[in-house]
Amino acid sequence: MDNKVVIHWFRKDLRLTDNTSLLAAASAGKVVPVYLLSTWRGEHRWTGSKRQTFLCHCLRDLAISLERVGSRLILRSGSAVEEIPRLACEVGAIEVHTNRDYDLYGKKIEQKLQNILSSQGVVFKTHKDSVIWEGREILTINGEPFRVFTPYSRAWRNACFSNNFRPAPERLPAPDFLFQLHSLSLPTPAYWNLPDETENILPGGETQARRRLEDFFNSGKIFEYSNKRDFPALEATSRFSQDLRFGLISIREIFQRCQKASISSPKTALESVHKFETELIWREFYFQILYNFPEVLEVEFNPKYRNLTWPGSLQHFECWKFGQTGFPLVDAGMRQLLKTGFMHNRVRMISAMFLTKDLHLDWRLGEQWFLQHLVDGEIASNNGGWQWSAGTGADAAPYFRIHNPWLQTKKFDPKGDYIRQWLPELQNVPTEKFFSPPPQGQSLAPSYPRPIVDHNEERIKALSFFA
Repeated sequence: MDNKVVIHWFRKDLRLTDNTSLLAAASAGKVVPVYLLSTWRGEHRWTGSKRQTFLCHCLRDLAISLERVGSRLILRSGSAVEEIPRLACEVGAIEVHTNRDYDLYGKKIEQKLQNILSSQGVVFKTHKDSVIWEGREILTINGEPFRVFTPYSRAWRNACFSNNFRPAPERLPAPDFLFQLHSLSLPTPAYWNLPDETENILPGGETQARRRLEDFFNSGKIFEYSNKRDFPALEATSRFSQDLRFGLISIREIFQRCQKASISSPKTALESVHKFETELIWREFYFQILYNFPEVLEVEFNPKYRNLTWPGSLQHFECWKFGQTGFPLVDAGMRQLLKTGFMHNRVRMISAMFLTKDLHLDWRLGEQWFLQHLVDGEIASNNGGWQWSAGTGADAAPYFRIHNPWLQTKKFDPKGDYIRQWLPELQNVPTEKFFSPPPQGQSLAPSYPRPIVDHNEERIKALSFFA
């Protein structure tokens, strides 16, 4: 190792445990760990105050963890194409390591860095870390990317992978000058001119993520996942989504824990472990869709639905955004999103389908709104979920599958607990009234809006529109 200096560039991998690039850098030389803060202020198309607050938690925890292993997090600000080569010159790095990103923007940055660093005589190495299988590793027998989930999932499970999970390093080799290098202060949301949302969101950072990991697998939630996951009033999901988004937990470690759970679980619980694994495979399916078909961020995956003119009202969009549609389950989900930066997945599907099939509004409007408010907002999964709900995406719900919000409430919030949690104005409304629309022209409570549309009428319009 001698005195070779290498850089590890943190991106969506804000952890020490089983971090592929970080461990590769540590084996190659003395490591300068760096994270680049973005330069936008106030408003962004794809993020907002809750996710940036969570990021601040993550960076603070990461800085502490690095100090414990004898290192230091260097914070800089600006474009990676400018700042990473500049830092490499500043510290005399022979290599730069980072974990690969799979969206179009991330790939372009990596390609530009490859060229710039190569011209400086610096080796640029990218690593697979956030997925088990990358975009071109699971292909059809014809060598093409999968477009349908079930055969992809089958091929994914049949592919043999070695789960080479590695613990966090006890010491991270650091150059002597690391502690004299210029570094920005740890950011708060005010850095982006945003409010601090700490009181409203889950705590961020690898330390907290590992607590969620232990809770899910040690409390028995994993064995009840299949039966309880669709009920939003229950705390029955893993709540790993934001931890995977920021790379606070290794996907390899999660699958390792699933394998152990399969061995130790009763046969009746195997279905739950399998179902949870399937949800993780959906995540990788959408990653490979984005990797192979990057146009999905702009247009419908299914070409026959491109160039549709969505006839919905922007006034209805405003009602939907702020949970004022008069459909309690939809409104509860949207209020939960605004308050906490999270929405239960079943309610995400219902709310997304309501926007596209009942309000006839472009899925891209909802996609952007979700990314601006979700702490776990991941471009690939969010796009995949929205196009699935709209009926335009890969392996999407067919256009004639249209969730009835009233019947979905009866099935998945049968006691009305979720609705009452997020819609206090409906506290005293009898539960059975949540299962069907009120008489025409009436609302469920004096301070609650009347339904802005008739579901049965809009369903007919949607069928005609898509057909």
